[in-house]
Amino acid sequence: MEPWKIESSPGKQAFLAWTILMVGLILAVGFRNFDISGLTNSLAGFLLGLLLLLIGIWTLVMGGKRTISVDPQTRSILIEDVNRFGPKKRSISFDEVGGMHIGRLGNREGGSISYDVVLKLKAGKSFSLFRAAYFEGTWDRSVMENRMRRLEGYLRQQEK
Repeated sequence: MEPWKIESSPGKQAFLAWTILMVGLILAVGFRNFDISGLTNSLAGFLLGLLLLLIGIWTLVMGGKRTISVDPQTRSILIEDVNRFGPKKRSISFDEVGGMHIGRLGNREGGSISYDVVLKLKAGKSFSLFRAAYFEGTWDRSVMENRMRRLEGYLRQQEK
């Protein structure tokens, strides 16, 4: 099998972060004159705006690019994260992987469920491959299932 490489889309991640930031700003400014006498809808709107502002700023500051490379020759998965604070690399050997499943973030009521391939390592820890950055197909379970099957194929091919 040939090496497989998939990269996140930092431009789309930045667009999403700016959108969240702007919605948060609109809510915070729109509800800034909330009623301080108790728990009110205007207070909730203001606090939601502040929360979205923080999430948007955090995503802009910490966002970056993630590259996942599966190399059958070295029998490893290399995860490279590059953000404003520099690069970070992690290598996971095929032998360390005990299993994998599709992870889910969000719920149907909220309307936005994102999916991820989660590696269950033999050491007992879990590692999310696609969670930290925006990848095409993040909101489509079938895309993540196809990626998981492809990765399982790499792992099985090397066991033979």
